[in-house]
Amino acid sequence: MRSVVSKMAPALVTPSEPTPSGYLPLSLLDRLPAMRSYVDMIHVFRSGQEPARVIREALARALVPYYPVAGRFATSCEDGQLYVDCTAEGVWFVEAYADCRLDEVDYLECQPLVIPAEQLFPSPPAAVDQDALTFLLQVTEFKCGGFVIGFKCSHCLFDAIGVGQFILAVSELARGLPQPTIKPVWCREAFPGPANFHQLYDRQLSTAPTAPPPPTFQLEHCTMDIPLDVISKLKNSFLKETGKNCSVFDVMTAFVWQCRTRAIGLPPDAELTLNFPANVRQELHRELPADGGYYGNCVYHIVVEATSGEIADAPLFDVVRRIGSAKESLSSKFAKWLKGDPDETPLPSSFSYGSMSFTDLRRAAFVKSDYGWGPPDRVVPIFDHPVGLCVFLNSPAPRKGVRLMTHCVVKEQLQAFKDEIKKLV
Repeated sequence: MRSVVSKMAPALVTPSEPTPSGYLPLSLLDRLPAMRSYVDMIHVFRSGQEPARVIREALARALVPYYPVAGRFATSCEDGQLYVDCTAEGVWFVEAYADCRLDEVDYLECQPLVIPAEQLFPSPPAAVDQDALTFLLQVTEFKCGGFVIGFKCSHCLFDAIGVGQFILAVSELARGLPQPTIKPVWCREAFPGPANFHQLYDRQLSTAPTAPPPPTFQLEHCTMDIPLDVISKLKNSFLKETGKNCSVFDVMTAFVWQCRTRAIGLPPDAELTLNFPANVRQELHRELPADGGYYGNCVYHIVVEATSGEIADAPLFDVVRRIGSAKESLSSKFAKWLKGDPDETPLPSSFSYGSMSFTDLRRAAFVKSDYGWGPPDRVVPIFDHPVGLCVFLNSPAPRKGVRLMTHCVVKEQLQAFKDEIKKLV
């Protein structure tokens, strides 16, 4: 069926109380050109009572402790660096209504969405400079009483932990809490960086961000659920072979990487690159508050390199071990980057078909965001990256396991990829 979403005019939600003004610096990681993008995500809820009104009011209250979010990005006339101007202009908010039930659109289970994504996300008025915005939110109510939140957040301001913290704060205030359980802190100026940072990055920072070269391939979306008993089987197999335990992330990343490698069939000597973001807040315990609250970018990408043959032909436990070993190097690599080692970089740099990224959102705070009617039934990140990507989420209830949302193979190899996954499942 063809569903129609009717949107009301976008409106600004401003802080519910007066907030500080002035300019706030961004950290060195925030200012990297690769961060100048927006992360889009939808959260699906089965029921709610006037959700648009409730969330709008809670958002206004959340913008008091999170007052930088109500500001605008600006560029310094002196050094061309990006910063936040705390103008209290507010966040663009859209209220919308769909002419269908959630079950009629499969609860927006996976990509491509039954309802076009642009209908579920907010857009500011045409005259607004979108590059200056930090966060936008839309609440779409459905005939069944359910609703969908679609938000766009700037990666310059948040990492996954940070945006989860902000969304959780809005939901807590919606439920009537007097203040968020996690007190937000800015602390961007305290974030360290290489002494020679500007030598390494000034050329990038002083120019407009450029997208990676357009790929010569078109990746396909695929969503699958891996049951807990299958994951336990994989972990137990690793324990049996090595005498050591491994995490769900390590074993699932190794499993998907190997399945994809076998499916795409690159020559055995072809170079592969796997990367995933790792939280480095624990590495900065002297600079950041001990009780948390930092919501800026605080991740360092771990990279694993191998040939196609080494991954496709290896026993799975060996691939798991490679990933575990790479994780163990995080502290030393991050320390080298802080000291200005030109061979270390906090972000991935490969965009070939042999590259793949993994992101784990199973424990992000927004999966617990409860506005008064329970947590989201579905969390669906919207992505169309030029590089292969796999996102780990919790399988929707009543299923128990890990949901794989992938965008990592071309159409001609999609069935082979599914078949490799199904061999185990």
